[in-house]
Amino acid sequence: MALFTPLEIGKVTLRNRIAISPMCEYSAVEGVPNDWHLVHLGSRAVGGAGLVLTEATAVSPEGRISAADTGIWNEAQQTAWARIAAFVKNHGATAGIQLAHAGRKASTDVPWRGGKPLVGVAGAWAPVAPSAIPFDAGHPVPTALDEAGLCKIVADFTAAAGRARDAGFDVVEIHAAHGYLLHEFLSPLSNRRTDAYGGSLENRARLLREVVAAVRGVWPQPQPLFVRVSATDWSEGGWDIDECVELARWLKADGVDLIDTSSGGNVAHAKIPLAPAYQVPFAARIRREAGIATGAVGLITTAAQAQEIVERGEADLVLIARESLRDPYFPLRAAAELGVKIPVPEQYRRAW
Repeated sequence: MALFTPLEIGKVTLRNRIAISPMCEYSAVEGVPNDWHLVHLGSRAVGGAGLVLTEATAVSPEGRISAADTGIWNEAQQTAWARIAAFVKNHGATAGIQLAHAGRKASTDVPWRGGKPLVGVAGAWAPVAPSAIPFDAGHPVPTALDEAGLCKIVADFTAAAGRARDAGFDVVEIHAAHGYLLHEFLSPLSNRRTDAYGGSLENRARLLREVVAAVRGVWPQPQPLFVRVSATDWSEGGWDIDECVELARWLKADGVDLIDTSSGGNVAHAKIPLAPAYQVPFAARIRREAGIATGAVGLITTAAQAQEIVERGEADLVLIARESLRDPYFPLRAAAELGVKIPVPEQYRRAW
């Protein structure tokens, strides 16, 4: 079965084509992951996934979505992540970390308290963005990044990648999707700059490509480097799949190994046509036209769906998100449904 064949990416071989998608848990204190994160991510490794990716992990305090986000900008965070990465790897999965900066969507409350922007209250901080355009009504007007701010962004991602390396992660993913900072630069709806970082596609992609180049300096090939993109803003005049394919070609030349293909997030009230596997065509087109490996994500909930995506060559990797929250052992269940024998932890074997 294609879904359970190994996948070689750079120096890493994933034991199968199932990855756990980054999912924010909003459970850290001062950016430090804790026992919740160990159990959450560790159970997915025990459950048979080939790759376990952390949630969006901030490269700086101001890059957090909320104050409860994880980070990797200091030694305490790195040390805590090292314990988690080691556990994931000790149970047969590949450990990956997603590095992120929330941009204008930073400084919000946690979702179960409404997720509203924190404005004028204790604990709030000032978001930054390519342009001084708020994400939505009620959100603060972000500060447009100047030259020094842009340099800091690149330096923060680079330092975070170095810490990820030292913490023992096998894969780094740069988050350039879902309306966060690097996606904000890509989209003409959020990037109205008139300097070298705005206007043309080449200019709007400049910051992301600078981040990729700098990260590669501390995370050299053949260590796997992924980039998560939103293939479209689902909004007229916004970022679209045509530009995304061109970007993927450039990123391949820049040393990126896989494009993790999602969509949306940059336009507050975009109408997204949700349906099973609705983003898979984007991953398939990028794979076909840019000649780069892709990951497919979004309402993939069954073993048959996942198997078909890989078997048809629509993506090289299937990322499971909410289905994994419902069932941490989705890969073991999928293997059983597809009639594939895969290793089961000794402690659980009597159930199989």
